Amino acid sequence: MSAPPASGVLAANVNQALDKIDLAELRAVSGTWIRGFQVMSDADRGDPADGTGIAKLLHAAALGYGTVLSMKFQYHDVPIPTPGSPAMRTALARLDKVLAAAMGKVDILTVGNEPFFETRKADSATPRINAFYEALARHTAQYRQAHFGAGCRTKIYMGALTALDKPGAQTAQTRRWMTFTAHTPSIAGVDIHPHVPSPAAAQKYVDYVMPFLRDDQKFLATEFSLVQLWKSHMNDPVNPVFANRHGIARGTRVWQVINSATWHPFEEQEWNDFLLSNPWFAANKSFLTDQMGRFRSTGKLAVAGYGITQDAAMSKDFGPHRTPWVINSLFCPYVSKPGQGGLPGRNHTWCSEFRAVQHH
Repeated sequence: MSAPPASGVLAANVNQALDKIDLAELRAVSGTWIRGFQVMSDADRGDPADGTGIAKLLHAAALGYGTVLSMKFQYHDVPIPTPGSPAMRTALARLDKVLAAAMGKVDILTVGNEPFFETRKADSATPRINAFYEALARHTAQYRQAHFGAGCRTKIYMGALTALDKPGAQTAQTRRWMTFTAHTPSIAGVDIHPHVPSPAAAQKYVDYVMPFLRDDQKFLATEFSLVQLWKSHMNDPVNPVFANRHGIARGTRVWQVINSATWHPFEEQEWNDFLLSNPWFAANKSFLTDQMGRFRSTGKLAVAGYGITQDAAMSKDFGPHRTPWVINSLFCPYVSKPGQGGLPGRNHTWCSEFRAVQHH
């Protein structure tokens, strides 16, 4: 593999399932870049490079794939560390372990995965969140300089801003996040995660971060989707023509069909027919092409990432209020029977879009 440079590229996103990186799946959709995240507390178990997840990512990097690793620090239930505290020393020790495994090998490291979602509200609404992540970013840059110098292949980005399309989400803390990014020469840019109810909502993320970026900086969009649009239709009745054709009772809800598929996987074509029978899905079947066009038109996109496969957690106990990540994925092992070549059943809409968008 000879991955293109990080300029307007679309990566296959595996989220936390680094151990599920599948080169056959990547080849099937012409994927050249891979993005995933490391849960930083997992570093307490030993050398991250010995874990199957990062090892698989590093193997792909050695083969020539482009690679993005986001570092996920979780403080949902405990206060976010303050610089100089014992909790901060723990965070830095975890960071050093992951940097030792990945720096100089992956193309991009992001400091934080979704910091404003992975921190208690009591901390994410205060400068504490900024102080913590700024300290991590400086430490990462110092590590790179000390061990690799100016020629290091690994670029450093600040982790992803989230929910920027929602009222009240653009705060003093997000402004400081972007100001720090802009004023810190060692930082290459910022990540955004527009999981949105409309393409217009995704544009709000781009419009927010672009004015802050230096001429030499770019943005990532290592996760993006219309999953909030899909979610708003989970209680819609299934298309009556599809219901008749497949022996489904009229009035059955969309979420009930998905739930049934998680228990009794559909044939690959049936899953695709089901998705396209929903007008809200069919009307957005060119979303990947359209959204990548919008990102690329800025001239500032480094790497975007789209989910390559479903995981068990997104498919289990599927109900009317679950976020339907299962609709986003290129490969659908939890709702579809295997497809061609021994690979999982696939979402033909996204697979064909993903493949076509690789060439630009």
